[in-house]
Amino acid sequence: MFGEEYDVIVVGGGHAGAEAAAAAGNMGSKTLLVTMNLQTIGQMSCNPAMGGIAKGQIVREIDALGGMSGIITDKSAIQFKMLNKSKGPAMWSPRAQSDRMRFAEEWRLALENIPGVDFYQEMVSGLLIENGKAVGVKSSLGIDIRAKSVILTNGTFLNGLIHIGEKQFGGGRAGEKAATGITEQLLQLGFESGRMKTGTPPRVDGRSLDYSVMTPQPGDAIPEKFSYLKTPVLTTQRDCFLTHTSELVHDVLREGFDRSPMFNGRIKSVGPRYCPSIEDKINRFADKNSHQIFVEPEGWDTVEVYVNGFSTSLPEDVQFKALRTVKGFEKVKFFRPGYAIEYDYFPPTQLKHTLETKLVENLYFAGQINGTTGYEEAASQGLMAGINAHLKVNEKEDFILKRDEAYIGVLIDDLITKGTEEPYRMFTSRAEYRTLLRQDNADLRLTPKGYEIGLAKKERLIRMEEKELKSDSFVNFFRETSVKPEEVNPILDSVDSALVKQSDKMFKVFSRPKVTMNHMLQLEAVSGFVEENNLDREVLEQTEIQVKYSGYIAKEKNNADKLLRLENVKIPANFDYSNLKSLSYEAREKLNAIRPVTIAQAARVSGVNPSDISVLLVYLGR
Repeated sequence: MFGEEYDVIVVGGGHAGAEAAAAAGNMGSKTLLVTMNLQTIGQMSCNPAMGGIAKGQIVREIDALGGMSGIITDKSAIQFKMLNKSKGPAMWSPRAQSDRMRFAEEWRLALENIPGVDFYQEMVSGLLIENGKAVGVKSSLGIDIRAKSVILTNGTFLNGLIHIGEKQFGGGRAGEKAATGITEQLLQLGFESGRMKTGTPPRVDGRSLDYSVMTPQPGDAIPEKFSYLKTPVLTTQRDCFLTHTSELVHDVLREGFDRSPMFNGRIKSVGPRYCPSIEDKINRFADKNSHQIFVEPEGWDTVEVYVNGFSTSLPEDVQFKALRTVKGFEKVKFFRPGYAIEYDYFPPTQLKHTLETKLVENLYFAGQINGTTGYEEAASQGLMAGINAHLKVNEKEDFILKRDEAYIGVLIDDLITKGTEEPYRMFTSRAEYRTLLRQDNADLRLTPKGYEIGLAKKERLIRMEEKELKSDSFVNFFRETSVKPEEVNPILDSVDSALVKQSDKMFKVFSRPKVTMNHMLQLEAVSGFVEENNLDREVLEQTEIQVKYSGYIAKEKNNADKLLRLENVKIPANFDYSNLKSLSYEAREKLNAIRPVTIAQAARVSGVNPSDISVLLVYLGR
């Protein structure tokens, strides 16, 4: 069946696996995607949404590089929102509700349209390792499939254990069996592993809910989209709804705490701090008598509803009784109860920046196997692993994004430098250069890089260059064009801004806090320039940000450039920190374990202090 050798084998068909296979296949690698169920490729295992705070930036970055998640989301979206619009543009984060079934279908069809991608449905039970290198996989039927590289994207399936109250059973997802064999082999090879936990809420029948007592949560009046390409824009949207728990709900839930696997010791692993279960929220925030519940439709036509905010592993009878006391849920019917799942992960400090393992050459890890949580975090790792596996097979230079270039760079650097002992989730606060890493400029930052490595197509580059040219031209127009007092003062007066007494450059007027692009478009010269040059909304937004935040952007760029010096100071691969007695004992221990590639990465290792970095700089300087 598999006489030929593949360039890349991807194990697992979730968000990480789909992006990995797409990237490797689109770059020209002969790729095989092996998954236990071909019907669940691209499955949204938890909430039917993509994006959110910092996560939306990641989806835009994936798209800018030539990945697929943004395109798939746009094709299956039922609602779009730009979050945090009341804050500065560094905080703006796109989020879309998706049609769960269409999302998975679009992923399947997209992958089938890549000529170099093959598919095989079976469980991978082990790896083929020769001379310290991954050379393929072994299936549960005993079939050996050879490849030049292997990417593991196993999600929650490695020795997965599902908990519902006092009941527990093996599984990687509801209705699907767990994957066995890989963890045990990796441990024999010297890898360290751990256990993590995540959870999901009940799915319910929307026909049994009373939406009239809930608060509608509509999408944006003028919805945007994720991809920078010409993907569909929503013309109609589906509302989500908001309701709340109450003290009565909490009291009912507490009745089942003695049967909760989280409180009776059955679950020993760590769950996501920023997406806690409802019982965890009641326990941790005992002073709160109410928590938000977002009621999210699972698609355009289905009646299935996702109860966001009610993740739980309590017994199913307690879940049902408690949910029936939530406003609007008095007659609720369950499609299935919520559950918690424990699974194996491998601390990501065992990886290089390319996501290749340090112990086994040509073996890559991506997604929840690295201790992350979230579709977006997984997809970005899959993309980077797929890119780097292809590049290594073709003896090309590694592709690594720095912290000032992308949220993806922050994510991977955090994981391999600091590790994680709880499911890692991306936030804007994790990025020290978030003013540079905005969702609006991901194409300007990354499309040239994606094109250079052969993933982003020429069409993307042309669109990006046109946007950049038009934005720069419009910014220069504001810098060079003056406006008279009689033209601009009515606008300034309308926003309670100080009037001008003489002609001044438009750039200076536009820079004022209360003056927006809509105000500037009231000026005949500005509207004329927009019409003459056929500027779209994307260019107008980019121009406004460049004008109003130019000082902040320049300052952050300067800070990034200063720190770039340390990123360029390489540390020899086999450097023995034990010989440097001037380093603290902790620093020697941590640096020998992490093996940082540059001085800047060494400085980010937990337990390494500035004096340790000074010692390293002096030594390497010699």
